[in-house]
Amino acid sequence: MFKTAIAALALSLPLSAAAVAPAAAHFLLPYAPQVLLEDRGDLPLKLVFWHPHSVGPAMQMARPESIWMVHRETRVDLSASLSETVFDPGLEESAGHGESGPVAAWSAALPVKRAGDYVLAIAPAPYFEASEDKYIQQFTKVIFNRRGLPTDWSAPAGLTAEIMPLIKPYNIPAGGSFSGCVVADGAPVPGAEIEVERMSAAPELDAPGIAQPDGGAMPGGAITLLAGPDGCFSFALPRAGWWGFAALGVGGVTEHEGKELSQDAVMWVRAWAMDGDDAHR
Repeated sequence: MFKTAIAALALSLPLSAAAVAPAAAHFLLPYAPQVLLEDRGDLPLKLVFWHPHSVGPAMQMARPESIWMVHRETRVDLSASLSETVFDPGLEESAGHGESGPVAAWSAALPVKRAGDYVLAIAPAPYFEASEDKYIQQFTKVIFNRRGLPTDWSAPAGLTAEIMPLIKPYNIPAGGSFSGCVVADGAPVPGAEIEVERMSAAPELDAPGIAQPDGGAMPGGAITLLAGPDGCFSFALPRAGWWGFAALGVGGVTEHEGKELSQDAVMWVRAWAMDGDDAHR
């Protein structure tokens, strides 16, 4: 009965969701050293496109098509804060996805004033992955909070495709679960294929490199799971740190400049060790 149910679900999915995931997972990472904020002011961000779990090759990142934040139900355009910078994880050679040496990345700033949630949303330009002969466009969000007051974390950010959290995504205890639902154009995506990665090394904000990694490639390839018929999923976070979830090919646009386009929904969440021994402070 179980095998029959799985087969029926697979047949009901679009081909992009049922396809086998690539061995190396691409993730757009909007990084800031803090997610729980106390002070007012501009929070510096670094936007990089790479393989943060395996500390693999980075990809050239074009200027985002748009970047904004949502705070207390108000949307604020952040495009004026974008500035091109350089990212170099220090790899000597490519592993088939990405490039060796420095690549283009972006810095930005998140203006923090009142207490509450600050939902950062990014709509990047499509990236051509030559090894797969297709474009990738990862609609990405991460939620910061000031002074512990929850305001916007469960509301849509206005992305074409996004993961809607069912638990506050910035103070999950390590060993606990993150649960969310994948939506595209406001509708659930049944059986969405989701890749999961932990950030093993933090990008440096004022330099091209990264901090010392505390992890590496996952045996057996990328961690992958399927959402249920309602587009919802749950995953236990075994370690503290930043965790990324990428729902692959869930957007409605499937072609760009004559090539296949995978519109992914990406969300980053933060897990904390309860014993005070935490990573990436």
